[in-house]
Amino acid sequence: EAENHDLSEYKGIWVFAEQRYGKLKSVSLELLGKAKELSAELETKVTAVLLGHGVEFLADKLIVYGADEVLMMDEEWLNDFNDHIYGEVMVQLINEYKPEIVLVGATSKGRSMAPHISSSLKTGLTADCTGLNIDKESKLLVQTRPAFGGNLMAEIICPNSRPQMATVRPKVFKPMEPDYKRHGKINRIQKHPVEGFVRLIRNIDNTEGIGLSDAEIIVSVGRGIGSAKNIQLAKELADTLGGALGSSRPV
Repeated sequence: EAENHDLSEYKGIWVFAEQRYGKLKSVSLELLGKAKELSAELETKVTAVLLGHGVEFLADKLIVYGADEVLMMDEEWLNDFNDHIYGEVMVQLINEYKPEIVLVGATSKGRSMAPHISSSLKTGLTADCTGLNIDKESKLLVQTRPAFGGNLMAEIICPNSRPQMATVRPKVFKPMEPDYKRHGKINRIQKHPVEGFVRLIRNIDNTEGIGLSDAEIIVSVGRGIGSAKNIQLAKELADTLGGALGSSRPV
């Protein structure tokens, strides 16, 4: 059942600044650049939300890449990503500060956390957007994504609830050029710890070199590669080009 809200209370654009043990994901900077464009049309500010432990040093970088303000929670209990814990913290912050738009990277973490937030807040969420624009008349966020197997592009709006939420894949947008003269406000926030349903025992990272989501160049192989031994040729090419090795699912 639809709930009535005073939508005029919601102001500003939020970007979830995803990081992994102190290393910022490139999609966070890409979203900040796009958020800065959108904020000019809405005449509002861009806020980066930074959650983790030992991440305070990242706040200045977020401002350099477009954030007007950083909401930061630097707590030991936020050290390991947990979609329930991070999602609950985001829900608390959104209820308190009421942003109009929330953008999240369509990474494995973002894709698990964003639906938790949207369902808790009973608002819309458009996944894997390839375009974000502001409608000049309604001032709504127009979220563009492929539909029907990529045969058409759907434009989606969220007129009746807030925040308007979207996830965006890495490399869809480009980050803005860093401006080291930019100044912004850094707000350090404290909340009571949230209990999660699962506990991280250990991280298993099998990746070597550049990850696919961060690579500018990907050398991809399919069934035509013939045999496993031939994949080494593609690997050598990827290494020479400074790229990453990819493949289709059957391989």
